[in-house]
Amino acid sequence: MTAQLDLRARAARQAMVIEAEQLSPAERAMAIETWRGRMVNEYVSSRVFAALVPQLIAAEIDPVIVGDVAAMVVEEIEHGTRCAAVVIALGGEAVAELPPLAEVPTHGDVEPLEAALRNVLSIACLSETVAVALLTAERDRTEPAPLRATLTAILSDEVGHARFGWRLLDLLAPRLTPALRARLSRYLAPAFQTLRRYELDNLPIGATPSPAAQAVGVCDGRAARAVFFHTVESVIVPGLEAHGLAAAAAWRQAA
Repeated sequence: MTAQLDLRARAARQAMVIEAEQLSPAERAMAIETWRGRMVNEYVSSRVFAALVPQLIAAEIDPVIVGDVAAMVVEEIEHGTRCAAVVIALGGEAVAELPPLAEVPTHGDVEPLEAALRNVLSIACLSETVAVALLTAERDRTEPAPLRATLTAILSDEVGHARFGWRLLDLLAPRLTPALRARLSRYLAPAFQTLRRYELDNLPIGATPSPAAQAVGVCDGRAARAVFFHTVESVIVPGLEAHGLAAAAAWRQAA
């Protein structure tokens, strides 16, 4: 039986009005599906941070940081709720089937610190850093004030999620031996491959949406792909290289 996500009750507490009379019926439907998809993605992202908490505890990470990550679980659920409110404001239903959810890797073949760092790299330094760039570009194209406010609130949290990963790399620098850095560098290749496949699958190239559609969140896949590649190559790779990881070679391998 397929599981469903129903955020109608939660989203009703965040009622908003969006003026979108300029949209054609087809554009409105595209906008609703875009925000419903984002609703699901944001909500299910909560499980990633939930799975990271016990890994950080096992790796003896500062409890303050563990607490910060636990709070990110709630933030992702709230992001899903905010997106659900947009779906309703556009005339849609904040109900969707949940996709099959892959298990968050435990990396039981390595020591706790390395296992936690693998997921921190994948989740925060890669995925969340890309999310910040994509959301920033989208927010800049968005016109209705309630939508800009929604994206600004989500973006603020996503910035914190990305910074958590980069900050943790700084804090753990004394514990990163040359051998551990080498192993993490090898892990980056499959991590980049997974990131690339996910982003390109979710940023399809098709007809460019109208300005009116883009103004309410319908994605221009070509523009978003350009943002993705630019972010990886000018932000993520140099940042990881600065932390002693062979990210450039890993990214080339992932191509």
